Amino acid sequence: MIYYKTQAEVELMRGSSLLVSATLAEVARILKPGMTTLEVDAIAEKFILDNKAVPNFKNYKGYPFATCISVNDAIVHGFPNDVPLKNGDVVSVDVGVYKNGFHGDSAYTFAIGSISDEVKQLLRVTKESLNLGIEKAITNNRVGDISFAIQEYTEKKHKYGVVRELVGHGLGKSLHEDPQVPNYGKRGSGQKLRDGLVIAIEPMINLGKKEVYYDDDGWTVRTKDGLPSAHYEHNVCIRKGTPDVLSSFTEIEKNEKANPHLDSSYF
Repeated sequence: MIYYKTQAEVELMRGSSLLVSATLAEVARILKPGMTTLEVDAIAEKFILDNKAVPNFKNYKGYPFATCISVNDAIVHGFPNDVPLKNGDVVSVDVGVYKNGFHGDSAYTFAIGSISDEVKQLLRVTKESLNLGIEKAITNNRVGDISFAIQEYTEKKHKYGVVRELVGHGLGKSLHEDPQVPNYGKRGSGQKLRDGLVIAIEPMINLGKKEVYYDDDGWTVRTKDGLPSAHYEHNVCIRKGTPDVLSSFTEIEKNEKANPHLDSSYF
């Protein structure tokens, strides 16, 4: 079942999405070598609660943390832990909130210290592929147009691995709604996009091959070849002609550039 949102509902969702963006901007401000991802999780949770919202990942299907923090070869759903972050780590932070009856869900990948040119390109291309997917998120296109744009740029052009097991999704009063939004597919295929549909577009792109495996915790998804992965996510409302992006990377990027412990030279 697909739920189309009224303009009033979209504005409530914008508030939820922008709070996620603000939480990720706070992470960008404080992230540094020596911190543990458990510390990052605690800071993010406090920020969400202080803003009169609920971290919607916590206790979702038994997930025990407020955020998913995935380091290096972990793609998504990584458990925060007590291992200190170090120079060269690639850290994907996925955050969700529930506020005013609606969910927000966004992710951003950070580079601790300095990273190789090869990994810089992975982050840049993955972020660019998100924007290419968003461009297709307009009325009368289909989900496959978004999927194709992401796959064509990352897999066909840059020879990266596009994860198949995990996909983007509809978003609203539930954290995961229809339709699913894969990062691979054929143009002109899938659900037709109509005004008022809100989706989370989230390319998960591996430096190496597409194959993955799950950790013993049952949640953390890792690259099978041990190479790093990148993950960026925006919440988007389908509109005629121009998509309405409800989340924002502006403050995240501003804090990323201002933080001397992060490598922002990739974008």
